[in-house]
Amino acid sequence: MGNSAGATVDGSPGPSAHRPPLPDGLIAVVKRDCPTCELVVPVLEQLAEAGPLTVYTQDDPAFPESVAATDDTRLAFSWHHDIETVPTLILARDGKEEDRTVGWSRPHWEKLTGVDDLGPDLPEFRPGCGSLSVDPSLTSELAVRFGGSVLQSRRVELARLEDPFEAAFDRGWTDGLPVVPPTEARVMAMLEGTSRAADDVVAEIPPDLHEATVEQIAINAVMAGCRPEYLPVVLAAVEAACTQEFNMHGLLATTFFSGPILVVNGPIAKRLGMNSGGNAFGQGNRANMTIGRALQLVVRNLGGGRPGEVDMAMLGSPGKLSFCFAEREHDSPFSSLAAERGFGPYADTVTVFAGSGPTAIIDQISRTPESLVRSLAACLRSTGHPKLAMGFDAMLVVSPEHGRIFAQAGWDKDRLRAELDELLTMSGAEMVRGVDGIEEGLPEAFADEQVPKFRPGGLQIVHAGGDAGLFSAVLDGWVGGNIGSVPVTVEIRP
Repeated sequence: MGNSAGATVDGSPGPSAHRPPLPDGLIAVVKRDCPTCELVVPVLEQLAEAGPLTVYTQDDPAFPESVAATDDTRLAFSWHHDIETVPTLILARDGKEEDRTVGWSRPHWEKLTGVDDLGPDLPEFRPGCGSLSVDPSLTSELAVRFGGSVLQSRRVELARLEDPFEAAFDRGWTDGLPVVPPTEARVMAMLEGTSRAADDVVAEIPPDLHEATVEQIAINAVMAGCRPEYLPVVLAAVEAACTQEFNMHGLLATTFFSGPILVVNGPIAKRLGMNSGGNAFGQGNRANMTIGRALQLVVRNLGGGRPGEVDMAMLGSPGKLSFCFAEREHDSPFSSLAAERGFGPYADTVTVFAGSGPTAIIDQISRTPESLVRSLAACLRSTGHPKLAMGFDAMLVVSPEHGRIFAQAGWDKDRLRAELDELLTMSGAEMVRGVDGIEEGLPEAFADEQVPKFRPGGLQIVHAGGDAGLFSAVLDGWVGGNIGSVPVTVEIRP
């Protein structure tokens, strides 16, 4: 795994180069758990009497009882000879396949075997069943077992009595919670989630600037608990977080609270079952939790961004474990974050924002946008500190109930932003150092200025949350702009 976690844990049977021989004559591949295989047992009896017949059985060595069968429950023969359907009937001469047919079709079986009047009491045709060798739950393991691994990462051999979960803790590969052991089979299954080549370099991961490949990121996605279909989102998140604009190294090195917050837009959020509604920032949704966690594990295990070393956060936040959610687009009164950042309405994107945990905005009384926007602005003024401006970014998350107040009045995001900009332009005289007995604040030079709270582009607005609750939230950001971090949006590629 990597520098640590760019490796796989070997917990499955090793690859085998053994290829079962192809006997001359007729070869049938069957399984008991297939009605058509049960149906053709009388035909197999006829063929066994007529000449050489070898039967391979995938799930029960005793099937069929009336014909001698070869045990293929490890699926070696089926895998090596590309059996996709059972029953499969093959004709072989001189050790090579000449012809095959699948399922049951009297004309096809008679043509292939040269035997007439096969199964006279059977229907003329019945489709077969899927071979166990192409069962999605087994294909990755079989590829490792018989095909040899194509993975380039180093293997970590564990002692027979070593617990793989404890081994990950002992080697420093975890974020404090157990990780899924990244066996070769699991990593190969994860790589099925993307069309990108396993050795494609995705990004240089700070702070160590390790060149991370798709394969190495997939290993950490396995460890985080991702499903294969999540991998394209993880890859895009890694790309975005490792840009100079986002400044992941600086975000790690700061003593501030912040970490990367991921916001996913587009149809992919629904396809993955991501949460944009109730408890969107919380637990309970696998995609949200594991995608965000995978990014953090990549930074930790491949980039070396470990707490107490390069990660110097004084307090940190729970978001440093995982902070990922989807924007609630289907009933939003606003254009999406992705659209505002220049992407089309059907683009699948992930945006990384350097922020910390949510601060509640409570307004259960306002029923006009004019009142509600003042509540939002009042809470946004305290981002970082009420007497500091243009330094810290923020993300305003408007809930559906608050969003409906703006929608009913015809306010779109441009109108909301314009009103907020006006309300968040404050008198420097109230914000300079020493005012109100508070030594923190702006330098005296700002006393005669009108000062915007946020730098241009420093306030992001998104729509998320459950149907009930007159609450919104501010996600306080880190230092914005060239000296800190800029939000970055990347399109998600398959």
